[in-house]
Amino acid sequence: MEGTTTTGEKSGRFPLSEVVADCVKRWFTDTMKEAKAGDINMQVLVGQMYYSGYGVTKDAEKGNYWLTKASKTRSAVWKVGDKHPGYNASDSDSEELKENS
Repeated sequence: MEGTTTTGEKSGRFPLSEVVADCVKRWFTDTMKEAKAGDINMQVLVGQMYYSGYGVTKDAEKGNYWLTKASKTRSAVWKVGDKHPGYNASDSDSEELKENS
């Protein structure tokens, strides 16, 4: 598949926005496979992607499902549910560690 210029000629190039959109969709697909396989980090990421509509149609209900699934193992995921995809719930986000310091 080739891109076209504004005059309709085949250029062999694609608009950057199309390339990025395709990459984001593939990122979501790959992430979903790993989330379904049980990877907690990927479950969090899928939840974030659904909440923000990043690579997939925005769907808070599905985002909630994936964050709930991940939270059964790591409760700190709720602190990052509304963050941009890729922001991870690390120990530095844990209030429990701050209280115990």
